[in-house]
Amino acid sequence: MRRFLAPLLLSLTLGTTANAQQCGGDFGQFVQGLRAEAAERGHSQENIDAFFRHASYYQRALDADRRQGIFTVPFTDFARRLISQGRMDNGRRNADRYASVFNEIERRFGVSRGILLSFWAFETDYGAFQGDYNTLDSLVTLAHDCRRPELFRPEVFGALELFENGDFDPVNTQGAWAGEIGMVQMLPEDIVNFGIDGDGDGHVYLQTSAPDALMSGANILSSLGWRPNEPWLVEVTLPDNLDWYQTGVHTTRSVAEWEADGVRARAGGNLPMRNAQASIVIPQGRNGPAFIAYPNFSVLFEWNQSFTYVLTAAYFATRLEGAPVFDAGNPEPGLDGNQMRRLQEILSARGYDVGRIDGILGAGTRAAVREEQRRLGLPADAWPTRALLNAL
Repeated sequence: MRRFLAPLLLSLTLGTTANAQQCGGDFGQFVQGLRAEAAERGHSQENIDAFFRHASYYQRALDADRRQGIFTVPFTDFARRLISQGRMDNGRRNADRYASVFNEIERRFGVSRGILLSFWAFETDYGAFQGDYNTLDSLVTLAHDCRRPELFRPEVFGALELFENGDFDPVNTQGAWAGEIGMVQMLPEDIVNFGIDGDGDGHVYLQTSAPDALMSGANILSSLGWRPNEPWLVEVTLPDNLDWYQTGVHTTRSVAEWEADGVRARAGGNLPMRNAQASIVIPQGRNGPAFIAYPNFSVLFEWNQSFTYVLTAAYFATRLEGAPVFDAGNPEPGLDGNQMRRLQEILSARGYDVGRIDGILGAGTRAAVREEQRRLGLPADAWPTRALLNAL
């Protein structure tokens, strides 16, 4: 559950110790500052000593942070890479194996089993690989690093609280490079705040207990605004004369309005929840795959901020619940990395905020492409092509 949280007020996240070293500088002194803050927070000296005794600077976690990738391949290719027959089969087996857990989750939180199975699959391959980074060393090192101390410093104290509850081993607990733990990859503070003992053993073990992991994942989705028992994504067919400028997550209209414009469920029948607000998502333009996205789709971006990842996970969840393979259509070829960077340079020079010139089709670049397509009289579907680049 790789949630990149918005920075909180430093006075709340960096502790109250007047001379605490907030980040950077000598690592040993930094750890001493963490120990002092832990004491101010009311933790016993015995627990502080046991927790921080082996904390070490962890270059491996920093290296992983520096090289983290962004999903750059188109949705169709990305989905085909991640959704294998093995993952489909294992998803169905786990749905059967933990049916009683999923039934309880749906009763209690209204979170679909397909969503939880999908993220369980993509995050750790149903628990098969949960990461091999020492969690404490990762968190302390990333808190010491001055790029995002407001995110990682509180997680150190979340891990300390888990340790005191008997749910964290400073030496042996391993996970992802950024400190996420367990089958659905949750940060320590999220486990403290939203972890649920799903198997009744008195502990929250997200590494070894699927019921704990699934119940905790559902709880955090609920806390993020998941609407119980509502859809999140449905594949649709679109009319040729649709106003393409209105597609994309920036525009929401009622499902009934989309239907009046000719949007139809690809599987047949009526689209669910005709009064709900929804967006049309066309990740590769008007000739590629098409979906209608409901409010719950937006909640998933609190789990991971990559559009391609979230769309793939949301689609896979529908597959696990019986939806057919999506129609890939025949989208126009996209731009390669160099062409995308050139496009971003042009758009930036025209005054658009596309963020870094990095060759990545992010939200800012899509928005700028949509505006320029409309200005040039092209279908404004936010999918950059060589024709657009040439026109610019």
